[in-house]
Amino acid sequence: MSLRNKHCSPCPPGTAPLSTEEQATLGEQIPTWKNCDGLRIQREYKFKTYMDAIKWLQEGAQIADNEDHHPDIHVFYKRIVIELWTHTVNGLSENDYILAAKLDASFNDYPGSKS
Repeated sequence: MSLRNKHCSPCPPGTAPLSTEEQATLGEQIPTWKNCDGLRIQREYKFKTYMDAIKWLQEGAQIADNEDHHPDIHVFYKRIVIELWTHTVNGLSENDYILAAKLDASFNDYPGSKS
């Protein structure tokens, strides 16, 4: 099943982070994301205008809230950088990849996005 068709689910305490192999396999579905030392994933989104960035951020934030998985977000004028990791596993879980795929789908459909 595609990551964007899945939903995030809570990771109980004691859940292990994804292995390097699991990260690589899931990462194939979100090739625009950078794996940062196996602890988090990160992507920069670019927009035509500042307001395009802010409007999309509201959409992205709603997606994250619907999944109950909340990223670190950095706004730099017409760029937004999103960092994902799962606090309860102190690293990466499938939830990070699911949310990344959903954010990518939203960005790809957004008229103010800039490739």
